[in-house]
Amino acid sequence: MTTERSDALVFFGATGDLAYKKIFPAFQAMIRRGHLDLPIIGVAFSHWNLDQLKERARDSIEKHGQLDPAAFEKLCSQLSYIDGEYEQPETFAKLKEILGNAKRPLFYLAIPPSLFATVAAGLANSGCTNQARVILEKPFGRDLASAQDLNRTLHQFFPEEAIFRIDHYLGKEPVQNLVYFRFANPFIESGWSNKYLESVQITMAEAFGVMGRGKIYEELGAIRDVVQNHLLHVIACLTMEWPADSHSESLREARGELLRCVRALDSSQIVRGQFQGYRNEPGVAADSQVETFAAVQFHIDNERWAGVPFTIRAGKCLPVTTTEILVRVKPSSHPLLEESGPPMANYYRFRLSPEEAIALGTKIKKPGERMEGEQIELVAHYQEPNEMDPYERLLGDAANGDSALFARQDSVEDAWRVVDPILGDSSPLYEYEPNTWGPAQADQTVAPKGGWHNPEPKEKN
Repeated sequence: MTTERSDALVFFGATGDLAYKKIFPAFQAMIRRGHLDLPIIGVAFSHWNLDQLKERARDSIEKHGQLDPAAFEKLCSQLSYIDGEYEQPETFAKLKEILGNAKRPLFYLAIPPSLFATVAAGLANSGCTNQARVILEKPFGRDLASAQDLNRTLHQFFPEEAIFRIDHYLGKEPVQNLVYFRFANPFIESGWSNKYLESVQITMAEAFGVMGRGKIYEELGAIRDVVQNHLLHVIACLTMEWPADSHSESLREARGELLRCVRALDSSQIVRGQFQGYRNEPGVAADSQVETFAAVQFHIDNERWAGVPFTIRAGKCLPVTTTEILVRVKPSSHPLLEESGPPMANYYRFRLSPEEAIALGTKIKKPGERMEGEQIELVAHYQEPNEMDPYERLLGDAANGDSALFARQDSVEDAWRVVDPILGDSSPLYEYEPNTWGPAQADQTVAPKGGWHNPEPKEKN
């Protein structure tokens, strides 16, 4: 497999929602940085022409970014379009013709996973897969068995090193900073184990519902949508061992080794919820058992993390929209120190969105003669105005053949192995009111020691 840069980018699903919200703004940003100087070919079946696609791209960037006239003009000059059905050989014959002399195309499948195998076969049958790379959107399968079937199908047409399974969370700057913060600061890494840490909790909250995507969400639910992929990858970044070196494969191996140690779940480790009103959404079954909220407790069976609970809470129609991690340090005491008032704690707090921050919860002595303390929080904010969007970073990495921030086959299958036992309606579904923190059962069953930390709507300055 060549490590040379791709010389054409083809994206299937060019008229779809993902392209509208994320891909076109990422294309313009890449062009502004000089990172996307190659032909861009959109493929979809919408009875559109190229001018309509360009207008869609303009509207996309105006609503989900900021239009740069010069960069947008260059984007339009690189853009072409094929309107055709994915099941028809004629579509791929046109693609082969437009690719011309391209030797290392990059195919981005921003389409439903049910179409992955169809498009991969069409590319192969038309002679487009030699030295090519392919990017696949999540979810990669619906469970372990379907993920394994899909991997077997794709490997008929692409070698593993040419398959880039995208999870945009791995491309987020604050998620990469979790890894850097640990390993770059010895005073953190030396205490980053079950000897000093009591629990880890992650909250991924959305203050909105399914936003008209009820039919799609019925196929997913919170576990498939964010727990199996985004949040398990965040756990891996928090807890993996040092990579052997700086190579992409070493980083993926470190994450993969950690995921192999995550214990498979059972129904006692999950509370599922559904917000009131979900069943009234268009496309949602009147008796839907799909969860819009999940609270799950994971355990990592290795020497460093044995005994530390990792609790995830993810849901829609919660009080805020944010993703935040709280790592509680084990309490300590000494006869010299006087304790009064509410309990105080040491902790690390990582805010991943919408405002990036790293905070340290600590205790200091109150002024006076007594050795009595008070709780304070030290907060470091960092926001780079020109920060790369995850899709911009990941598309550029795939074009360069850099797989560090993409999921490997074994890691995807291990993540499914962990959640497989709790998929579907194997556990009860509890209703909760919108604008609350989910069903009360999440506080009673899987809450971490010391209770849930409820993130604030806005990061403190």
